[in-house]
Amino acid sequence: MGGASGGRAARSGAPTVSGARLGIVHGHSLPAGTSLEGIGPGGEGEEGQPPVVFLPRHGLDLSTPAHLVDHAANVRVLCEAGCDRVLALGSVGSLRVEGSLRTLICPHDFLAPGIAPSFFDDVRGHSVPGFDREWRRRVVAAWVERGELELADGGVYAHVSGPRFETPAEVRALARDADVVGMTIAAEAILAREAGLGYAAVCTIDNLANGLANEPLTVEEYRRARDAFAPAVIADLERVLPALAAPAGAIG
Repeated sequence: MGGASGGRAARSGAPTVSGARLGIVHGHSLPAGTSLEGIGPGGEGEEGQPPVVFLPRHGLDLSTPAHLVDHAANVRVLCEAGCDRVLALGSVGSLRVEGSLRTLICPHDFLAPGIAPSFFDDVRGHSVPGFDREWRRRVVAAWVERGELELADGGVYAHVSGPRFETPAEVRALARDADVVGMTIAAEAILAREAGLGYAAVCTIDNLANGLANEPLTVEEYRRARDAFAPAVIADLERVLPALAAPAGAIG
């Protein structure tokens, strides 16, 4: 399933959950051309449909930059596909010099000043954002039990609009209140909450944020590290998906 890109969806109200499928939203944590369609549980779920929906948020070729991703359209697609919960994958930079590269983090909160998308043009947009506690707890438990990569349970995700990386001064400011930095997760989480979708994120720590390493960060360095880590992330996802795709209370 291709991700929505470009433009802004008309604000005709939030979509509603209409099924019980799992949505996997992935972005730059996986290289362009990566296909996830063959992994995860087989068989059929609700109404004969596969139990998992895969949605590349930047488009199939990752050509849509973070600041142009139409998160509202992507959330609407997930709801129309019958999803009731979402596991978002994202690539992040560590804001901690001591942070472990090539590990995963499931943030429990986010810092996103100025990031305030909404399906509404009225007071219905007054909401209390955040990750879904119960769904996030289930994601962490499944990953700890079945995954092989180290997963940090909790941390604060700083959301910047992109598409550029941060300056060293910006990194120092963000590091006062956050642990990792990325460009997409908070906007998705806000809109998913409005739509009633359970939303949790597992992020790959692919680099130290700009200014924390001995040498300045380059885009090429980031891409090399991300691409080298991606096969291990996909392997872990395949181990974990059966548990997450199963209905709540079922054994995956």
